[in-house]
Amino acid sequence: MSVKPPARVVVAMSGGVDSSVAAALLREQGFDVTGLMLRLWADPDAEFENRCCASNAVALAGRVAGQLAIPFHVIDAQELFRQAVVAPMIAEYARGRTPNPCLLCNRSIRWGFLMEHALALGADYLATGHYARIREAGGGYELLRGSDQTKDQSYVLASLGQADLARTMFPLGGMPKTEVREHARRFELPVADRPDSQDLCFVPGSDYRRFLKKYSPESFTPGPILNRKGVKLGEHRGLPAYTIGQRKGIWVSSPRPLYALEIDTARNALIVGPVEELGRSGLRAEYASWVRGQPPAPAFRAAVKIRYTSIEQSAQVTVEGEGGVRALFDQPLRDITPGQSAVFYQEDICLGTAVIAEAME
Repeated sequence: MSVKPPARVVVAMSGGVDSSVAAALLREQGFDVTGLMLRLWADPDAEFENRCCASNAVALAGRVAGQLAIPFHVIDAQELFRQAVVAPMIAEYARGRTPNPCLLCNRSIRWGFLMEHALALGADYLATGHYARIREAGGGYELLRGSDQTKDQSYVLASLGQADLARTMFPLGGMPKTEVREHARRFELPVADRPDSQDLCFVPGSDYRRFLKKYSPESFTPGPILNRKGVKLGEHRGLPAYTIGQRKGIWVSSPRPLYALEIDTARNALIVGPVEELGRSGLRAEYASWVRGQPPAPAFRAAVKIRYTSIEQSAQVTVEGEGGVRALFDQPLRDITPGQSAVFYQEDICLGTAVIAEAME
């Protein structure tokens, strides 16, 4: 995506190295840069600050902005974040699903609330430190993986559409992380050696089970642990404590390791079995969102990622009705998890995403 200065760009800053280098590079290239930071919700009783906007992160982002001589603003988005990200996450776990809050945040907060503020400030573009790329093609825009495959973040950006990409910049998308660190040192930024964080930003200690137990105690009703034949093997301590593929924490005596196969909210039961019972050949997904506004075809081949950290797998994808998608994999997968997002790729192009509703035989 070719954008030339002196366009006005708002950079979403977090006090981390990636967003700081993005701002510094754009400033160096002659863009009119403003830094914006969102103050997001965190548990008020936990004596804990949201990691994306903790006091030290705000101070670091302010120092970077001062060093770059760019305006810097902190905007309160706590209540919106609680309603649009935290509450849906809690509700999904109560339904026996395992959501990805980062996709909700990008869709509703960064490319919703933050983009609106950027445009209100007169910005032409919103820039972030994500490792992804945008390419103009066929009269529109494509979302591409970041060049550094180990840092690629297109998975959590897969719900972005044409209007979003038309006003978005990813200055780091073509760089490896090592180069970003080198730029940070070249600019003498105070965040040059700040470590990355991939934990849930609003959960103290990343202990999401304790967090859910506080905010959704009714969903932690103990119930039976069953095998596929319906034989009771033990009792679970609350379904939100488990996710598909989990082995640790099942606490059932067995000659072979047992894994969580299914979360049955109708019976408040955890279904477990040996590892060979984990594999499923396909998935059904809903709420599909396509980067180009529509899928490439009613049926198409694609590489599919079923979790942010998973290795993509080849599949035949079929579009079904309003927002529905089915994917039949070439090889069975063991960790297809309702609530997670399936993201579809053709080579480096991210086509879009849908929320996994169920695994299929």
